[in-house]
Amino acid sequence: MRTIEAVKHGVVPGTQAAAALRELLHGLQGSTEETVLVFEKGDYHIRAQDCTQEMLYITNTVGDKEFGPGETPHLNAVPFFLKNIQNLTIRGGGARFILDGKATNMALQSCENIAVQDLEITATHPDMHALTVVGKGLFHTDFRLDADSRYTCRNGEYFFEGTGYSRSFFADRNTAFWIGLIRKDEPEAIRRVRHPFMGAVRICELEHGVFRVWFLNTSRFKMGDEYYIFDVRRQYAGIFVDRCKNVTLQNIKQRFNYSLALVAQDTDTLTAEGLTFAPEEDSVRRMASVADFIQICMCRGQVRIEDCLFSGAGDDCLNVHGIHFKIQRKAGNTITVRFMHAQSHGFNPLRAGDTVAFIRPDSMLEHGQAKILNSVLHGEYEIELTLDDAKAAVVGEVIEDISACPDVHFADNRLTRIITRGLLLTTRGKVVVENNRFVSTTMSGILLSDDAKSWYESGMCKNVTIRNNIFEYCGETPIRILPENAVHKGAVHENVTIQNNIFGRYPGKCITAKSTAHLCVSGNRFGKPGRQLQCRNCEDVKED
Repeated sequence: MRTIEAVKHGVVPGTQAAAALRELLHGLQGSTEETVLVFEKGDYHIRAQDCTQEMLYITNTVGDKEFGPGETPHLNAVPFFLKNIQNLTIRGGGARFILDGKATNMALQSCENIAVQDLEITATHPDMHALTVVGKGLFHTDFRLDADSRYTCRNGEYFFEGTGYSRSFFADRNTAFWIGLIRKDEPEAIRRVRHPFMGAVRICELEHGVFRVWFLNTSRFKMGDEYYIFDVRRQYAGIFVDRCKNVTLQNIKQRFNYSLALVAQDTDTLTAEGLTFAPEEDSVRRMASVADFIQICMCRGQVRIEDCLFSGAGDDCLNVHGIHFKIQRKAGNTITVRFMHAQSHGFNPLRAGDTVAFIRPDSMLEHGQAKILNSVLHGEYEIELTLDDAKAAVVGEVIEDISACPDVHFADNRLTRIITRGLLLTTRGKVVVENNRFVSTTMSGILLSDDAKSWYESGMCKNVTIRNNIFEYCGETPIRILPENAVHKGAVHENVTIQNNIFGRYPGKCITAKSTAHLCVSGNRFGKPGRQLQCRNCEDVKED
C-alpha cells in the first residue's frame, strides 16, 4: 500500500488549492494500487474557475431547456474529480474545503473500492439568501438580509452578488413557489411558499442590509419570518457517484450545495456513515441544500445510510428510485426506449444481462419480463435494447430494469427542516427504515410511490420494514403508501411492515395505504386514540 501526502503535491492549507488538487487527482486516474491520500487539517480555498471542468449528466438535476444564455449545458466545475480509480482511501483528517463559486463539490466516475473520510465542504457567499421580517406596517414590510450575503444597487434595482451569479432581488418574484419559510415560533419546520416580494410595489434600503418593501397587503407576513431565496435550477450536485462500485462516505460534512447533496447513479453498493448535511452551528443560514439531500437512482447492491444528521433541505431527504423508460419503437426483439423527464437523461444504466419488466402505466402492474442482450445509448434521450424476447413489449408502455433495485438500510438518522418528504422509497429491493427521528418534514415522513406519468420514477416495493422510528412532526400523513396507478387491477406494493413506531398527535390518520397487499401494522404508539390506519384497495391487512 502506498501513502500520498497531499501537502507534498502543493495542496497546502491556507492557500488557493484548486489547481494543485486538480493535478493530484488527475495523476491518480487509472490507478489500481491500494492507495491512501492524506490531507493535513486546515482550511483549503477552492475557486470554481480553477477546478476540473467536466460534462456531467446527473439525474434529477437541471434540464436542457433550463440553461441560460452563454451556459454550456451539463458543464460542471469539480474540485474533487475522481475517474477510473480503484482501491483509494481519502483521509481528510478534518480538512475544510471552502468553495468560492458554483460547482459540483465531488464527482466519482467509474471508480471501485473508494472511501472518503473526515472532511468538510462549505461555500463562501453562496447563492442562497435569508431575509428576516424585522418590521411591518399596513402597506410595508421591513426585511433584514443575512450578514453573509452581498448585494449591489444598479439604477435603483437591487441584486444579490457573488462569484458566478448576479440575481435581482425581484427575479422570479411573481412565479417562484419554492421559497423556504421558517417561522419564528417553529424553528425546526420549513415550508414552501411564494416569493416574499410577490406583488411588491417598490423597495428601498433603510440601512445597510435592511430593506423596506411596499405591498397592497402585508397580512401574510409575521415578525421573525425567515425567507430563503435561491436559484432552484439544480444545476450542480454536492457529491456525485456515477457508475461506481463499493463507495464508502464517512464523517463528511457538507454545509451547502447548489442542488442535490448526494447523488448515486447507476452504482453498485454505497455506504454513507456519520454524514452531516446541515449548516454550521453558527451559520446565518438554516438551509444546506437547494434540493434533495440524497438521490439514489438506478443503483444496485446495498445502500446503507446510518448515523447521519440531515437539516435544511430544499426537497426530500432521501429518494430511492429507478426510471420508467417509455417504449417508443419496436422491431422484432429490438425496442427503443426513452427518458421521459427533462431532468434525467444522458446516461445508460440499462446493462446487458439485466432483466426488464414490462409495466402498464394505468395499473402500474407488470405483465412480462425479458433479458437485455445489448444496450446502446443514442443521443441523450433514447436507448436501443436488444432483448431475448420482446413479445410483451407494447409501444407507449414502460419498462423497469428490475436488476437495478438496491436493498436499502436507513437507520439511526435525524431529519429536520425537510421542506417536502423525509423518505421517498420506490425500489423492489429489501428496505429497512429503523431507529430514525423525523423531527420535522413539511410533507409525509415516508412515502412509497411509483409512477409512469410525471417523474417516471420506478418501481414496485416488495419488502419494506419501518420500525422503531419517531415521527415528531409531519405536515402530511406520516406514512403514505401511494402508488400512482389510475386504475386498480391488483396490488402494486406488497409485504410492508410498520412496527413499534411512535407518532405525534396528528389531525388525520397516521398511516394510509392504497393498492397494497400483505400490510402489517403492529406495536405502534399514537398520539391520539382510535384507529390510525386507512386503506383503499388493499389485500391481507393485519392491524393490532
